[in-house]
Amino acid sequence: MSLILDAGALIALERGDRFVTTLVSIETEEKRSAASHGGVVGQVWRGGRRQARLAKWLAAINVVPLDEELGRRAGALLARAKKSDAIDAAVVLLAVDGDTILTSDPYDLEPLAWAAGLHVDIVPV
Repeated sequence: MSLILDAGALIALERGDRFVTTLVSIETEEKRSAASHGGVVGQVWRGGRRQARLAKWLAAINVVPLDEELGRRAGALLARAKKSDAIDAAVVLLAVDGDTILTSDPYDLEPLAWAAGLHVDIVPV
């Protein structure tokens, strides 16, 4: 099982949310790495000292590139799900069966996971 983070989960880490920080800490302690992608980082990153906590957490998260291959797969998933948010679609595509996605948008990610044929836990944060 892996933990996948959307922008809402990264914001929760930045704010010191106990639930999210505990889950990500457990991943680290278990020698696993929570994952997200560069598009999600772009949604939340503004730089500066105020984001020092987020910067610390990003160092512990596997941030994969939102490259052409992932972008094409996300676009195809959006077509199947009749949705429009490529960042959300790419988050879902980082997951495999049994993973947990932490999100502030469960109602947006659930149809994408269904369209991708994934059996994942989508946990609101």
